[in-house]
Amino acid sequence: MAFEQAAPRKKIRIGDLLVSSGVITEEQLMHALATQKKTGAKLGNTLIELGLVTSQQFHEFLANQLNLPYIDLRHYHYQPDIVRMMPETAARRFRVMVLALEEDRMLVGMADPTDIHAYDELAKILKRQINIAVVNESELLKALDSVYRRTQEIVNIAEELGEELSQGDSNLDQLLAAADVEDAPVVRLLRSLFEDAVQVGASDIHIEPDEKVLRIRQRIDGVLHEQVMKERRVAPALVSRLKLVCGLDISERRLPQDGRFNIRVKGKSIDIRLSTMPLQYGESVVMRLLDQSGGLLHLGKVGMPPELLVRFRKQLGRPNGLVLVTGPTGSGKTTTLYGALNELNREEKKIITVEDPVEYRLPRINQVQVYPKIGLDFARVLRAGLRQDPDIVMVGEMRDKETSDIALRAAMTGHLVLSTLHTNDAVSTALRLIEMGTEGYVVASSLRAVLAQRLVRQICPSCQQIAKLDAATRSWLEAYSAKRKMSFDAAEFKTGTGCPSCNNTGYSGRIGVFELLEINFELADALRRNDSAGFAELAQRQEGFRSLAEGTLVLALNGVTSMDEVLRIAGQIDETTVSSRKAAESQAVEPD
Repeated sequence: MAFEQAAPRKKIRIGDLLVSSGVITEEQLMHALATQKKTGAKLGNTLIELGLVTSQQFHEFLANQLNLPYIDLRHYHYQPDIVRMMPETAARRFRVMVLALEEDRMLVGMADPTDIHAYDELAKILKRQINIAVVNESELLKALDSVYRRTQEIVNIAEELGEELSQGDSNLDQLLAAADVEDAPVVRLLRSLFEDAVQVGASDIHIEPDEKVLRIRQRIDGVLHEQVMKERRVAPALVSRLKLVCGLDISERRLPQDGRFNIRVKGKSIDIRLSTMPLQYGESVVMRLLDQSGGLLHLGKVGMPPELLVRFRKQLGRPNGLVLVTGPTGSGKTTTLYGALNELNREEKKIITVEDPVEYRLPRINQVQVYPKIGLDFARVLRAGLRQDPDIVMVGEMRDKETSDIALRAAMTGHLVLSTLHTNDAVSTALRLIEMGTEGYVVASSLRAVLAQRLVRQICPSCQQIAKLDAATRSWLEAYSAKRKMSFDAAEFKTGTGCPSCNNTGYSGRIGVFELLEINFELADALRRNDSAGFAELAQRQEGFRSLAEGTLVLALNGVTSMDEVLRIAGQIDETTVSSRKAAESQAVEPD
């Protein structure tokens, strides 16, 4: 690879250039300069924060004015080994990234190539001739997070901790007493684990001791990524330290325990929900990471199509009735529910929630954490909550007949009730309530709408390409097109080949797909008659109804996700829906 020699050696006034080029006005520049004086931030970042220019627009303009190449990191295949030739501290401090190496020259991406001091420091660090390219700062930071992982650091600290344990004959009590010291290996190891997880956007951390190794796995975009370490003996120290932080009993290793704590990582407030489970070779720990620093996601930003969002908001505006959000674990139900509560949270409304656990703290809302061990279960809290004169009630999950009966009757008596149910599509949800033992007429009178949802992985923009469909996928498409009377002959689908920016998975981030079923008179009548087959047929024919599989297919047609994700969603629905409907039909048969 050859790249042209270019290095910024002059200071330019980017604000004046933006004004003279007509990108911003003189008044906007004055406003940005006044804001910059208060915050101390760079002018470019200030302009972007104020919404006067986009990040992409600013950096492309900067590259053009300096006669430097602009590189879009979303589509650039960088090599992690070359990127790591720059120490991480310098890369983050100066907002730079080594992109390519050719003999004694390096191509370096800079978010601010006008920073002459940074350029001089880079020359000292790299000891090579440097050529500059302009890169988008937000994309640069994402790339640095992807490259500078904590995996080797975690291994090194685990080895250090393992040596301490072997020298002290596994004196865990002494180790934990020293764990109050910030530099203790067990504390540094946990800190590195959390920093790495936050850096790559992991939703969960799994610590699993095996016979000879310790497995640490992170769930990223719904898929687990594993790191195996030989230092198995460090597992008890990690588990005990986490128990201490949660206030759990460190001497109890035979029973599962649950706890939670809060930490700050990379400037973010992270709420950790922890669960322990005794295994054959020790205790497994699973931690769910909830980012509290970004605030609640608004309902309009969860990814619903605009027309579906309008219909869903209409259901939330009803004075009474039951609205269910359904899907398996990890499908984004909680995010949608909290977004709905955030929208409904007004001073004239009394809202009570019954949760296990309370995931996000909401002002003005009365949130109750259930404690089954002392008899404070969903049903008991719900009965007590209805005596507190609420307008809106949110039940974290309808787990049994008693809870569902109370919630349904509350919906019949003037309350708007929101809840979740672990079903795989909207159609099977109403049938599931009947299957749990609730009378069909009660479900028909109370249920207003069911929103089913999933999270599907998005194709990585850096490595996407046209996909070649295999015979099985083409066969599924043909069957689906015949059923829906659609044609996909000219359709072009994409896939991700895998690159450093997506950890070679081909996917980066997730997006929601939704299916909204509104209970009208015909559907309610079918529920009263326990007619599951008729209910399913009417639901599929409802105007505006789009199944989860169809919603995912639309995303694939638009190049957002892959056909593999379409088949995954369609397969989940088919398997569970058939079994659920068969169970409902068997209950509806009159005994001899």
